[in-house]
Amino acid sequence: MLIKRSDLPIWLLSGMLVFAAPLSIAAEQTVTADQAISALERTFGVHKGERRNHTKGTCAAGEFVGFPEARAYTRSALFSGKPVPVVARFSMPGGNPNVPDTAKIPRGMALEFRLPGGKLQHMTMLNTPMFGAATPQTFVDDIVAKKPDPATGKPDPEKIKAFKASHPDSLPQAEFLASHNPPPSWANSSYFSIHTFKFVNREKNTTIVRWRFVPQDGEKRMSDDELKSSPPDFLEKNLIDRIKQGPVRWDMILTIGVPGDPENNPTLLWPADRKEVKIGTLTIFSATPRKGAECEKINFDPLVMTDGIEPTNDPVLLFRSPAYAISFGKRINGN
Repeated sequence: MLIKRSDLPIWLLSGMLVFAAPLSIAAEQTVTADQAISALERTFGVHKGERRNHTKGTCAAGEFVGFPEARAYTRSALFSGKPVPVVARFSMPGGNPNVPDTAKIPRGMALEFRLPGGKLQHMTMLNTPMFGAATPQTFVDDIVAKKPDPATGKPDPEKIKAFKASHPDSLPQAEFLASHNPPPSWANSSYFSIHTFKFVNREKNTTIVRWRFVPQDGEKRMSDDELKSSPPDFLEKNLIDRIKQGPVRWDMILTIGVPGDPENNPTLLWPADRKEVKIGTLTIFSATPRKGAECEKINFDPLVMTDGIEPTNDPVLLFRSPAYAISFGKRINGN
């Protein structure tokens, strides 16, 4: 019998330090989760008690209501039509807790859905429609290339150039970020699943899907002048101030894949004409600084899933789980 992590008690999930990917995938990887975390530590330093990646962030809380339209594709209890409590974390990638909010890097939204009976569903997303690596090796090589030169305190431009030349799978996301300025608020950005997942319905029919959360406040981007004049920290304050005016909402849009669409490469987009269905609404009622807040206790492992949602064999998706676990184990031990 397959035991899903969402069926395990929360205390056991929190204590998991290793949960290996399937052996067929692990055997193909040239880097380990330990090596990935070590690369992050060497590039960004070790900030005790903090996440090794997506260190800077803001906690939030709210609820999700899944729509009946999703039931044609999945039997997941997430789409019961009833409100499901959600703990959220908005974040900046990398291990620098002081990275400026003006940086032209992705923004992240991680969600923990708390379903009846102690069941959990996690979603960890970025505000770019693609990821910056098709394999764990590219991800690690990217982190290594960004290690600051001791002489300048900044990454060596030649190493960055060499990385891009030798890793074409990193280019789609880099080009997207170069041509799209970051948002002025967490509330003004869409967030994408990045990976492909499988939805399984009550008839056991499987559909490959991707999803995104689209802001009801509208997608907005900062101007070049705003990027130059804005302070290094504004995203958290802007979200907290926005919520004082009322709840912030996103629509969950499901994209339906067809046979032949890329399943295991998160750098490749699907054709724009794929069928889309609105299957839920996320509402955020409160936001707080991360220190001591609820979201900081959570390891947002993307393989924590409810019955009716399954992973594909995307090597990056499967790699994230053991890497997150190692990072989580270090920070809860105060390292």
